[in-house]
Amino acid sequence: MKGMKPIMSNMRVEKRTNVRNSIMRLFVVIVAVSFQIFWLLNLFGQLRFISPKIGQAINNLAILVALWIYGRDKNISINVPWMALILAFPMFGMGLYFLIGRTSLFNHVKEVYAHIDLFLYRYFHQDWSILEEMASVDIDSAKDAHLIWNCGHFPVYKDTAVTYYPEALEGFNAQIEDMKKAQHFIFIEYHAIEDGYSFGQMKEVLIERAAAGVEVRIFYDDMGSIGFLNKSFIKEMESYGIQCRVFNPIRPWILVFMNNRDHRKITVIDGQIGYTGGYNLAEEYFNRTHPYGYWKDTGIRLEGSAVRSMTLTFLEMWNATNPTHQAMANYLTAKPVPSKGFVQPYADSPLDDEYLGEDVYMSIVNHAKKYVYFVTPYLIITEEMTRVLTLAAKRGVDVRIITPGTPDKQLTYMFTQSFYRDLVRGGVRIFEYIPGFPHAKMCISDDTVATCGTINLDYRSLYLHFENGVYLSHVDCIAKMKKDFDHMFDLSKDVSEDYKGDINMIVRTWRAIVRLIAPLF
Repeated sequence: MKGMKPIMSNMRVEKRTNVRNSIMRLFVVIVAVSFQIFWLLNLFGQLRFISPKIGQAINNLAILVALWIYGRDKNISINVPWMALILAFPMFGMGLYFLIGRTSLFNHVKEVYAHIDLFLYRYFHQDWSILEEMASVDIDSAKDAHLIWNCGHFPVYKDTAVTYYPEALEGFNAQIEDMKKAQHFIFIEYHAIEDGYSFGQMKEVLIERAAAGVEVRIFYDDMGSIGFLNKSFIKEMESYGIQCRVFNPIRPWILVFMNNRDHRKITVIDGQIGYTGGYNLAEEYFNRTHPYGYWKDTGIRLEGSAVRSMTLTFLEMWNATNPTHQAMANYLTAKPVPSKGFVQPYADSPLDDEYLGEDVYMSIVNHAKKYVYFVTPYLIITEEMTRVLTLAAKRGVDVRIITPGTPDKQLTYMFTQSFYRDLVRGGVRIFEYIPGFPHAKMCISDDTVATCGTINLDYRSLYLHFENGVYLSHVDCIAKMKKDFDHMFDLSKDVSEDYKGDINMIVRTWRAIVRLIAPLF
């Protein structure tokens, strides 16, 4: 494992508790919501003991609900855990499902986004000559682009320069330098923002630019940032002339939409430059703290036509919190930058019937001829995704997945490892990143196609969260991404052989249980 020592030599190791993470508000919310759930379930649970007929009626209802779930037009890998839970624990299972499992319960949220998207879609235009040119270069890439357009309404662009950053700090520093030059507006959307040293550097620039008349907007997820920001953050930003909004605030009462978070990471500067990737604006992402060893994260910079889609993606989320029909054209100012290849930013939402993040990954795997590589911090995938990966391996494609050697969440790590056996027995190779925690979310195939963004190979990213990514085809920076993958493999241990052998009944049963409940977390 070449190159490990230089990475680890200057590392300052800290316990997670040493990182500032004040979560009193979250604790209060968890206690309050847990009490409400317990009270409701206890109330209904008592009913089944009042009369045998009521108990039987509840059991019959559980069977009907399980059958209804089975018949839904949804991924069976998601439906089965709910069915098992409901049949095993009728009142608890049905109660939990109707609280957090049914997306139809937040139809009003869907209506808000549908109204906004209807307004925004008029600004998404696909130049069909670009798709024709793309097909002449690489027909499989053109099919991927058609998929993204048909399922997500995101066009593919030319004339966009792409820069790849193999380390989060490189991308962060580049962002700051670009922000210093902003003349019109800066849009920032992140799952987590920590008001610490790193963001403090960015905040100084944002304050200075706002004072110079630049429109600055900050948008963050409440759950992602709850341990990093206090209540006064928004007021502080507004005092500097910076607009600031929070997505889906955590409340001390039951809300079905609470389980759906904004996991996107987007920066747009003057409509011409855009950033995305795996990193949030918090200390551990830039290795200022080391709760899980060396933190490996990546990002990309776009300059040119494709930034238009990133701008519109930001405006969707911003307007969803307080719908306004502004003059969008004022922000859609991207100008072409002559560059090689094709660039297609896209976003995924839990509010529609499309699983765009997963579909893009599966399409890339299906089209792979020589190799396809993934790096993901979490590996909790559907049977469909497992089959696509193993079928690719069986037809001779070199399929590899990099996962953490040092996990950030032990339970999630246990879920991740439970998927290894089926994958490696199907020919997929699993590598664990030894220096620490790889938080990057990337895919690369055949030196020609790649993605970079926020979409993990897990249920939450693929089905529950708002996510974004960028599809790249025949772009120069793919060579740099491939080199970075090769470096990660050098720093990782191939654990495939450890999971190929037979396992005893106890371990097999335990892994089956883990796999079954994984989609519920």
